[in-house]
Amino acid sequence: MTQFQQRPMGTSAPGAVVLIRLYVGAVFLSEGVLKFLRPDAQGTGRFDRAGIPAPGFLAPLDGIFEIVCGVLILAGLLTRLAVVPMIVNMLGALLITKLPILWGNAPLFAGKSGWWDLAHESRTDLAQLCGSLFLLLVGAGVHSLDARLARADSAVPSGTAVPQG
Repeated sequence: MTQFQQRPMGTSAPGAVVLIRLYVGAVFLSEGVLKFLRPDAQGTGRFDRAGIPAPGFLAPLDGIFEIVCGVLILAGLLTRLAVVPMIVNMLGALLITKLPILWGNAPLFAGKSGWWDLAHESRTDLAQLCGSLFLLLVGAGVHSLDARLARADSAVPSGTAVPQG
């Protein structure tokens, strides 16, 4: 394994990390699918109501990222790389749709304002952000494709040709 591959795919985290991967990946995957199944409620329509520019482009793009990254996280493949766009996604969701709740002018949350409404409405985004940051720091864990590929690569001595077939 090259030095470049070791950091993004390397992991020595315990097997219990699979539980974090399952919840983070499943939520991203399901939310990405829902952007296409329910475009008015969770996709283009929601992006438009939130005031996000180019909702017809950005909502499907966001859905594709959530689906692809969700599957990668579930499989534990390129996990550290897959959580990076999802961290950006969660920060964007918090800043654009949830933070305005503090001063009572969040388009998606009419009638809600203040700290407690913000805390309530942002709980899933915060959980996804924390889970993604955790996976970025520790990796996918020993029960992942990242770990399996790292083990397989370390079993081949450096400079040894691997048979193609």
